[in-house]
Amino acid sequence: MWSAVAPAPSALPPLAADRDLTVANWSEVVEHFREGLVVCDADGVVQHVSPVAERLIPEVTPGEPLAAAGPAPLRGDGPAEFAHHGRRLRVRPVALSHRRRCWYVDDVTESFSRADAVLAERARSAFLAVVGEKLGNPLHPDRAAAAVVRLAVPTAADVAVLVLAPRSGRARWWRAVRADDRPPVVDSGMLPATALPAAIEAGLAGAEPHELDWLVEQAAEAGWLPGLDAAGATARVVPLPGREAPAGALLVARRADRWYDEADVDLVRAFAARAGAALTTAMLYRDQAEVADTLQASLLPVEPASATGVQWGTAYRPAQAGLRIGGDFYGSHRLADGGSVFFLGDVSGKGVEAAVFTGQLRQCLQALHRVETRPGRLLKLLNDALLETTQAHGQGRFATMVLGVARPHRDGGLTLTLAGGGHLPPLVLRESGEVEVVPLRGMLIGVVPDPRIGEETVHLAAGETCLFYSDGVTEARGGRRGDEQFGAERLLHAVTGCHRMPAPALAERIEQVTCDWLAHGDHDDIAVLALRATGPAGRSPRHLHAVPDPETERSRELSA
Repeated sequence: MWSAVAPAPSALPPLAADRDLTVANWSEVVEHFREGLVVCDADGVVQHVSPVAERLIPEVTPGEPLAAAGPAPLRGDGPAEFAHHGRRLRVRPVALSHRRRCWYVDDVTESFSRADAVLAERARSAFLAVVGEKLGNPLHPDRAAAAVVRLAVPTAADVAVLVLAPRSGRARWWRAVRADDRPPVVDSGMLPATALPAAIEAGLAGAEPHELDWLVEQAAEAGWLPGLDAAGATARVVPLPGREAPAGALLVARRADRWYDEADVDLVRAFAARAGAALTTAMLYRDQAEVADTLQASLLPVEPASATGVQWGTAYRPAQAGLRIGGDFYGSHRLADGGSVFFLGDVSGKGVEAAVFTGQLRQCLQALHRVETRPGRLLKLLNDALLETTQAHGQGRFATMVLGVARPHRDGGLTLTLAGGGHLPPLVLRESGEVEVVPLRGMLIGVVPDPRIGEETVHLAAGETCLFYSDGVTEARGGRRGDEQFGAERLLHAVTGCHRMPAPALAERIEQVTCDWLAHGDHDDIAVLALRATGPAGRSPRHLHAVPDPETERSRELSA
């Protein structure tokens, strides 16, 4: 490279032409060059050293052989680049007349540093881009923490330790250790909050400890620096930003020959900022998932309470399987006189909103059954409560429902007093194998102030079953074309011959037959409640674990 006032090498009379000018004639010209010049005669003895060359390679003096005094790269025959006296030099030889040689010496320290800085910045940017990509996926704090320490090694550390903010008095930590050319080894552990090193406590409080020896000593005492000599290591601690307080603290350590300069610390801080954002997101997702799981658990149908002389069978499949909740519900409550109030219903809509409405219904029933046990009156009270709730919230939801009271007899039978609110009629499976449809009618619940409620009484002998179901069974669309409803007739056929089945097996069979009809297609919420009279002392029949063959049953009856 040449300065603006310097002529190109080919324009230099003594260097490009064969005119024999003395050094004195052109020294005044070359002293303005940005490059230094060293001229040697045919024997390699230095004849001239320009002022720039004197500053860059002071050991080269006129009258001395260049090979004896100059740096090793000047003894070769080609261009070279080397470090010398804290500078970066680039040299290139040019042949002159009479076997003389001129060495151009260029100080490229600044350009070399700029190039290094650009490369380093590109490497840092690439590293942070990878960090952003890798930390964008984990939505679980444990997986996010493990990813953080794994990414920190070896770019930012030979050993990286992440400590999350303590919960319930204990702090979880993750560590990644450099393992030569293999992926870093990651492990984890738990510490009481009172046993955390002081530097980590400071990091969790949002500070950035800078007592380097002290940091290494504490990390070594905690057993977090395997493979590193505490006397020959350097470390830093940075907090990981969170929502209101740091999400954790990151300890990075490596050998002292890779000291953390300001650029390295800035990189660790930028890395920690991204790690903190990922961890905060993961912890927020965890907290929301815990709340959602708790709410889901409270909205799931509750298994009926055990009652004397009653065997319950239930099946439930929400329309949106991922939510686990829907708009169908069932349950029961024991009464003080030994009976049970039970119910099965279906609210309008699907998903979370429908499930919340079912929760309101169940809560109302839980309170109202303590003051009213007559099914018809209880259903009207429930209707009034729902109307008040829906009008207050501007909702337009309604429900269909069957509500009943079961009271056991001494002979093992049951009397069911049923009240209907616009729901599908129950089925009764008699001991003889006959299937009866209970003509229970009524109006929707939650629509008008004084609905007409249907009422029926059903007597079950020991071993007989009453089956309740939602419209997700009869309105299931499937079949060969995929759009044909399952219907009441197919349901009657499906339960025929199942009169000796235990209640749980019967409910499971209805669900399975319906799902087979659907063939994995979309469907409404499906709910089934089976109530079976168990007989004296609550004994269930000892046989019948499967659907009997009608021909076999007919043969048995004839032989009897």
